[in-house]
This record gives sequence, C-alpha cells and structure tokens, in this order.
Amino acid sequence: MRILHTADWHFGRALEGRSRLEEQAAFVDELVRLTDEEQADLVLIAGDVYDTVNPPAAAELLFYEAVARLSQGGERPVVIISGNHDHPERVSASAPLVSSHGITLVGQPGIAPVLVPCQRTGEEAVIAALPYPSEARLGELLSACNEEQVLRSAYSARVGQLLSLQAQHFRPSAINLIMSHLYVLGGVETDSERPIQVGGAYTVDPSVFACQEAPGSVQYVALGHLHRPQAVKGPGTIRYSGSPLAYSFSEAGQTKSVTLLDIAPGQGAVPEERYLASGKPLVEWNARGGYEEVLRWIEEGRDAKAWLDVSISLTDALTMEQIQKLRRAHEGIVHIRPVYPEMERIEAEEGRRSEMPVQELFRRFYERQTGGAQPDDALVECFLELIGDRGEEDESA
Repeated sequence: MRILHTADWHFGRALEGRSRLEEQAAFVDELVRLTDEEQADLVLIAGDVYDTVNPPAAAELLFYEAVARLSQGGERPVVIISGNHDHPERVSASAPLVSSHGITLVGQPGIAPVLVPCQRTGEEAVIAALPYPSEARLGELLSACNEEQVLRSAYSARVGQLLSLQAQHFRPSAINLIMSHLYVLGGVETDSERPIQVGGAYTVDPSVFACQEAPGSVQYVALGHLHRPQAVKGPGTIRYSGSPLAYSFSEAGQTKSVTLLDIAPGQGAVPEERYLASGKPLVEWNARGGYEEVLRWIEEGRDAKAWLDVSISLTDALTMEQIQKLRRAHEGIVHIRPVYPEMERIEAEEGRRSEMPVQELFRRFYERQTGGAQPDDALVECFLELIGDRGEEDESA
C-alpha cells in the first residue's frame, strides 16, 4: 500500500494580516498533482486543517475542494483527524455526508480504529486514529475502564492507554498505523505552532506508540502538530510531515514537504520526503549597510517573491517617507526592524553573558543590586546550592 502523509495545513491563516489563501490553493494543486503522479492508495491528514475553530468560509471551501479532488470521487480513501486548532464537532459534522466519497473525518477521540481497504493491493489498513486529545475527552473515554490508576495517571500514559485500546484491532496480515496530533518528546518546535504543552504536561513519550500487547505491531506513526518535517526516536517509525507552508519567520530556510511511503503487512516503513515548491519563502534580511543597502538589494531583485523580515542597522530613525518607499518597492516586506548601535552593544553583551558561569552572573547581579558590593564566597556557595548548581562551581574551580 502506498500512503501519503501530510498535516498542519492551517487554512485561513494569515501572516501579519497578509492573506496566504492564494499560496494555500497553490499547495492544494501541487498536492493533488503529486498524489496522482505517485499513485497513492491512501492519504492521511494529521490535523490542523484550519487555523481557527471558526475558519473563514473561503478556507472551508478550499479544504472541501481539496479532499474531494484527493479522493477522486471515492476511488482513493482520505482519512482526516482534527488538531488542536480545529473544532472537533465541526470536523465531525460532515462525516456522514462525505463517507460515501471515501473520506473519513474523525473529530473526537474514540476507542474504535479506522479500517481502510485498498482496492489495488487487496490489503487493509487498520488506523488507530487519535485526534488531538483534550484532558476532558481522555477522562470521559477511559472512565469506562473503571481503573482509578489509569484515570489518575499522567497525560502521556492516558494517551498510551487509548491508543492501546484501538491497537487491539491490529493484526499481522494488515497495515497497522497510528495517526495523531500531539507534541511528542524529542520533537523540535517552531514559533508558529502555538504549543499545546504547558510545562511539559501535554508532552507525550514516544514509548506510548509501542502498544506491546496488540496482536500486530505498529508499522508507522503519522503525526501532526510540529511544523518542521522530522522523525522522532522511538519504537518503529515515527514522523511529523510538517506544515506545507512556512507560517512564521522561525521557519525561515526550512524546506517544506509531504511524506510518502510504501508498506506491506509485517514490514517496516521507509518514509521518503517529497519536497514542495508552492508557497512563498520566509526570509530574514540583516542589512548592516543601512537603508541604502536594503534599497540596493530590492533593485537587484533579491528574494523578489518572498515574505521579508528586514533588520536595518541605523544611526538615525527612518522617516515615514523612507518606510513607505521600502514597502512600495517590495510588497513582501512584513517587518522593518531598526537596529541602533546601542541595541547591538546590548545584544553582544547578552551573548557574552550567556556564556558566563552562573556564579559569575550572580556576582554581577549582586554588585548591580547593592551599588557595588561584592558577595563573599559563602554567599555565592549558598546561592549555587539553592539553584542546585553546586557541581558547576566545583568543575570551574
């Protein structure tokens, strides 16, 4: 069975008020073309199809057009789960209407897997499909187990329990998959995810995907939530497909992709990236040569089709006329950040400070707070003990 894995479309999302809908439509065209060329048997969309729980009508229209084209009128199965940005009931509401077209929408976590037959190979995929699981929904589902220990266990353990219930339907003769929208320990974040974990409370350990008591082993874990395409260490093959577009400048320079893999029953998965060309790149400019350097770069046609975050080294403030001239010269300029010599000095000082031993930072802080007094060694040692960093003092001595 050939499977295409994608996630985190975030239809309806803008960039500082600038619409990305045209780029998102270009992604749909590219995805449909790629799916047809690769002759995928199954498409998995692992959550966050929208950017908000109440998406604009144009975003909803684009989503339904996309899945209709991907499904080829019911010839190709498409399975979609909700993410933390999606309204679960809204995603589920259309499930009865689209199911006859080979499209499965799973808005709420449940205990039943999704079963998908493949006409071309005669195989069946058993998918433990877990949409973004809220604390309330986890407790509601697992309360039927009547196990107090399970109900009181950490979030990660309860996610594992719910996946294990679905994995009881795995079997050696099937393609056994897990699809979810989670923050898994070891994944690398960017600023655009608006993380769901708070102090690690919603972080899931990759060991939950082992499902050791299942009658068949999981062959691939298709994840959504993190926007950087990446594999995560753990049992089997665990992967985030990443978002199709860069949604913040923290993603500048990232190559976006979808994941394609061929899986047979009882065999491991070897995922491959298929790189995407749609979507404007997000680029950061650092113009140490000042305003004139930015104008020269624009005249040279540098990054003409990109969204830009521009930092300009200055000694005097930019006039409104200069700012307007830059924005007229390049419509992709999102931010213009003046950088003055004092700011550069502070940044350099902070960089040096981050490399200092913690005891030296404490001495400087104490001196600044007391008007020049120096802490004695006993006070420094007491401070290090309080923060649990005594070993660093010993090592640097």
